[in-house]
Amino acid sequence: MDELKALRSLATELGVHTRYTDGLGKRITVVPETLVRVCAALGAPITRVSDASRALQAHRAAKAAQPLPPVVVAWDGILPPLALTHAEMRLETGERVPAGARSLPMGYHRIDGCTIIAAPVEAWRRPGSHRSWGVGTHLAALRSRRSRSLGDLRDLESLYRWVREQGGDLVTVLPILPTFNSDPPDPSPYSPVSRLFWSELILDLEGAHRPAGDVTALDVTRGDAEVRAALAQHPVPDTALQDGELVRYAHFRGAQKRLGRNWRNWPASARAGRLGVEHLDAEEERYHLVAQTLVRRQLHDLRERLDRDGMRLGLDLAVGVHPDGYDPWSRQELFGDGMSVGAPPDPGFPSGQDWGFSPVLPEASRREGHRYLAASIAHQARLAGVLRVDHIMAWTRLYWIPHGMGLHEGTYVSYPAEELFAILTLESHRHHCEVVGENLGNVPPEIDEALPRHRIWGMYLAQFQDWSGKDGGDFPAPPTDRDVALIGTHDTPTFAGWLAGNDIGERVRYGLLAEQTAPHVRQERSQTG
Repeated sequence: MDELKALRSLATELGVHTRYTDGLGKRITVVPETLVRVCAALGAPITRVSDASRALQAHRAAKAAQPLPPVVVAWDGILPPLALTHAEMRLETGERVPAGARSLPMGYHRIDGCTIIAAPVEAWRRPGSHRSWGVGTHLAALRSRRSRSLGDLRDLESLYRWVREQGGDLVTVLPILPTFNSDPPDPSPYSPVSRLFWSELILDLEGAHRPAGDVTALDVTRGDAEVRAALAQHPVPDTALQDGELVRYAHFRGAQKRLGRNWRNWPASARAGRLGVEHLDAEEERYHLVAQTLVRRQLHDLRERLDRDGMRLGLDLAVGVHPDGYDPWSRQELFGDGMSVGAPPDPGFPSGQDWGFSPVLPEASRREGHRYLAASIAHQARLAGVLRVDHIMAWTRLYWIPHGMGLHEGTYVSYPAEELFAILTLESHRHHCEVVGENLGNVPPEIDEALPRHRIWGMYLAQFQDWSGKDGGDFPAPPTDRDVALIGTHDTPTFAGWLAGNDIGERVRYGLLAEQTAPHVRQERSQTG
């Protein structure tokens, strides 16, 4: 077989797109170097185009040897026909049932090396018909007169009480997951250290605050120092030591303090997950054990007060994690090292985007029954009344960029969308949490079909609508009853700034908008007022 043809066949069978349409409408043929590197990251034994035929044969042989797929979805508990070699199935509860059972309880079950996800087709919704409103914020920016350098959970509670007084019932926040806060700080809420823990900076430290009046900008390093000072003498709760994942997380943060942030440069044993006392900073370890225990308790108490007052907290599931974070270190087999996630060129970012984190390997995730994703969703859903899934298009495909290559030289990799949506609807019901999918930008048709099928809210963003009036109306088309309507997001200008056109000059300055196009955009924008 011609090696280039074999490479394209291998890529297709691994879910790697050999062609795609970018956000500018341009049809792209993916270069062979990209295909080789992405296929290699997915586990294929290939380093050059000439390896393609052998790699394709090896892939097909491995697939033929699997008696069952790694994951099967049983929608509404109805199991599809399977070629079973075992007589029993082990339910999530530990109970064993005959393998021929076709109706299963909701949950994660196992048979013959296969995970069966028995899930409702539709995500959970509050009973009855509700039209409601709320506000969204970045919690760090929600400072008050009593705050430290950053907003905290008490500030969040003050906001939700105000919203309640105005007749609203929802307060949403950007991800409140842990970030790197010093040496140097990398505080993006969308590049967390982990999707399994909380930011310690949101702790309410009433009585340990310093006035924030002299702080003119959000100071993450100062906020981090304030939390550390307040917890310096706090003993480690016994419950913290009983949580194996938390202990491992604290070990990791302690090792980073001593060995450096980039765990790929650690000694081999520590890099492989075998941390000894000689690798750890004991005070850093203690701090994270204490901080995580306290923030969990405060969030749990806040959820109880919200429920009592008929309010809902909206949380945000980030699409990825920092490459130096805990999740890629503790689950190295799940992450595609040497790859970054991003987006191809589009009107907003004509050069493309690199979001700086490593992708989850789809087949590796399937082999472990998507346990990491399920844990990431459950971590937030158990506290959220509404969970927003950032860039939900990633559940069908994700744009991978090999390190060292241009932003336009990546390609899409397909993901097992049905399995991921099954986890989402299952966790939604378990925790009585509604789900919103961020379906803005270059949205594949599969997402537009999946959201209503699974009763997941889409997003209608006012700033993305056509306000030109060219269709004869004074306003753009209204949102549907399947959408959550917003006037802005963390990716857009403030609504007041957008109405005034303040962002247009900035977009020209940073090369995101052609200068000759700016007058037309200003004219169109002026019609929105």
